[in-house]
Amino acid sequence: MKNNKVLSELTVNPDPFLQFREWYNEHLEAGIAIPDTVSLGTVSSSGRVSVRTVLLKGFDENGFVFFTNYNSKKGLQLTEQPAAALLFYWPESGRQVRIEGITERVSEKESIAYFITRPRESQISAWASEQSSVIPDRACLEEKHAYFKTRFENREVEKPPHWGGFRLRPDFFEFWSDGAFRLHDRIAYTRSGQSWLIQRLSP
Repeated sequence: MKNNKVLSELTVNPDPFLQFREWYNEHLEAGIAIPDTVSLGTVSSSGRVSVRTVLLKGFDENGFVFFTNYNSKKGLQLTEQPAAALLFYWPESGRQVRIEGITERVSEKESIAYFITRPRESQISAWASEQSSVIPDRACLEEKHAYFKTRFENREVEKPPHWGGFRLRPDFFEFWSDGAFRLHDRIAYTRSGQSWLIQRLSP
């Protein structure tokens, strides 16, 4: 699915959310297994940066949503320092999208609505794993999973109070397309009040 189309600041959608949706849908139609795999960058209160891969679970004009344990490293960092960045990289098409903005927790209603769609074993894992905490061995984790599997036997698994979603509300997008001889296309959107300033960046 290698893309050879030159990006133009004159022809991209003036709405970065719609431009993102266009690229995202193209990857879905091309059969790319997980186009919603995204790198998430967060920062600690001391300024130390962490990056990890998460799964995008929804996006619209309000932002990009992913779910986690609020007591995990990323959860605690986002609570302390809500600024964050996302990076989608799709090597099949030679494209990437960088998104920066401020995060907030989604509503409890939204978190519950997504939680009930997860496979039952994944729901139980959300209870069993104290994400990012140190554990003595694998057996400890499996024992906790077995405990919660028994606890919720023959009934619905409730959403843990420490588990839920974050929404990143963007104020910056960059759409990057691979170019010959490293002459890549880079089109940036920067929020300016209620509109977006569109600029071409040098590769």
